[in-house]
Amino acid sequence: MLILRLYLILVALILVLAGGMYIFTRNRRYLKFAWQTVRFTLLLIIVFGLLFVLERYVLVAWKVFL
Repeated sequence: MLILRLYLILVALILVLAGGMYIFTRNRRYLKFAWQTVRFTLLLIIVFGLLFVLERYVLVAWKVFL
């Protein structure tokens, strides 16, 4: 969980910097980069969430049946 928290802090910093660069330069590639970062982060959070559910419920329930 610590790695995930550090990653989210890094993503927040990247988004702030990309937003600031867009405001400073008015170059839309910074908005595109920010959007790609958000999409990748959401995908990563979904994967971690599914792994958490798998570990929490499926594997624990499997041990009960054995």
